[in-house]
Amino acid sequence: MQNARITLHPSQQRMQVRVDGILLADSTNTLELREHGYPPRHYFPREDVRMDLLTASETITHCPFKGHAVYFSLGERLDIAWSYEKPIEDISAIAGRVAFYAKVAK
Repeated sequence: MQNARITLHPSQQRMQVRVDGILLADSTNTLELREHGYPPRHYFPREDVRMDLLTASETITHCPFKGHAVYFSLGERLDIAWSYEKPIEDISAIAGRVAFYAKVAK
């Protein structure tokens, strides 16, 4: 998918997210979202994310190019991941997938 601001690129490269040594995500089926002015983000299929370790946050944000995002926390680490449950039509491929902030993924 491509538009003037956002492009999506399927990736079969193995991507992992660890936070404080805990493996939270491990996938060879991410979508890399590139948005002008932001670093690339990998959106993981929910089945490749340890959702049992994450708790839903009260945070909700809105992006005019993607829609409403809901956030997830890991213990005291608040809002480390997000998901667009019902993104705008142009990028519907990321629906339900989970992305993580790079600064917490080590």
